Amino acid sequence: MPGHRTASRPASPAPGPAEPPAVDTASDVIRWAAFSCVLVPVTLVWYGTSLAGAAGTALGLAAVTGVCRLLLRQSERVAARSLAEKAVPHRGRHGRSGAGAHRGGRRSGGHTSVD
Repeated sequence: MPGHRTASRPASPAPGPAEPPAVDTASDVIRWAAFSCVLVPVTLVWYGTSLAGAAGTALGLAAVTGVCRLLLRQSERVAARSLAEKAVPHRGRHGRSGAGAHRGGRRSGGHTSVD
């Protein structure tokens, strides 16, 4: 079309493997939970609940948030440990690797037993 302008596209990033940004989802969940620990009691008081009821709700939410935080951190540690174990090659039985680490078997070389 004459007179129709097309927007120029920005240059694409250099080709190659792009590293995804580090996402800390556990911290995001904890932040939102802490926000709800404040927001829910304020909302309850706003709609006429007693201060004691709202305080009890806040304590309950804080307890649940704390337990969830512990569980999320534990699952992150387990996942990190699992990834680390996958990166290390298997060493075999009793921590030895390779054929030269075994005690028995055939030996190469001129060693003979003396009777």
